[in-house]
Amino acid sequence: MAAETPAGPLTALLEGAAVRSVGRAADMGVIEFAGSAGEKVMLHVQCPFRITHEGKTLLGSADMRYAQKGAGATAFDEFRTVYDARAATLDGVLGQLRPTVDTVTVGEAGEFTVTWAPAFRLSVLPDCSGAVEAWRVLVPGGAHHGFPPDSV
Repeated sequence: MAAETPAGPLTALLEGAAVRSVGRAADMGVIEFAGSAGEKVMLHVQCPFRITHEGKTLLGSADMRYAQKGAGATAFDEFRTVYDARAATLDGVLGQLRPTVDTVTVGEAGEFTVTWAPAFRLSVLPDCSGAVEAWRVLVPGGAHHGFPPDSV
């Protein structure tokens, strides 16, 4: 694990948190959790990421590039991309399962994974060599942690 990756705060905020929803703000992925004390915890992802289930990709950041069938040229602005449709479906599943985060694993150079039962995995992979924010975990009005740390 790279020294610059904030494993402790990331783990403390996410392990045991309930996974509530997946969406986006413009081209930034937004995953919402309910922390162990009931607080809202947000993950803002501005780098490549994906959510898998049993090894199959359910949702990927690149899905924002593709319009739903028949959506036309304004699909992105109207939240009618493949990402939006799959996020809505995933939100329905999360609402039924009400899963909690089992593990948070932090790797090198800001990459990390979050797992929850049954067999879901969120993988985040920063891919910029510059000091551009790749992701941020935050409690609104409270702590903010991200990568690279100097960008937060």
